[in-house]
Amino acid sequence: MSISECRLINLPKITNSRGNLTYVEENNQIPFEMKRMYYCYDTPTGIDRGGHVHKNLHQLIIAIGGSFDVILDDGFERISFHLDEPNLGLYVPPMIWHELNNFTPGAICLVIVSELYTKEVTVNSYETFKKIVVD
Repeated sequence: MSISECRLINLPKITNSRGNLTYVEENNQIPFEMKRMYYCYDTPTGIDRGGHVHKNLHQLIIAIGGSFDVILDDGFERISFHLDEPNLGLYVPPMIWHELNNFTPGAICLVIVSELYTKEVTVNSYETFKKIVVD
């Protein structure tokens, strides 16, 4: 996979006098079937999350509260995104190294993924990841 496949996706935002509502539908706003979602919160200042790559898993990363940065790396190029809007998601295809940092106090990171979690399909070593994509 190439970093050029990563992109920001504007999610629907319905606004009225009662506030805002945003939704996500598989194969509509996101280009994959949803199998699982999880969220990170109460991340202490200075702590990084992620730092791995998934071999077959597609992701949509959303800052549903506060903000944080996402650094993406395909083994050849690195780019960074600042997420701070709950109606904006970052699509990350398989085999893209990702790191999350600079969490603001109270930040909540929601991640919608295409596969159930299995440790065997995650690469936690950047050096191993580089060997896979370069070879």
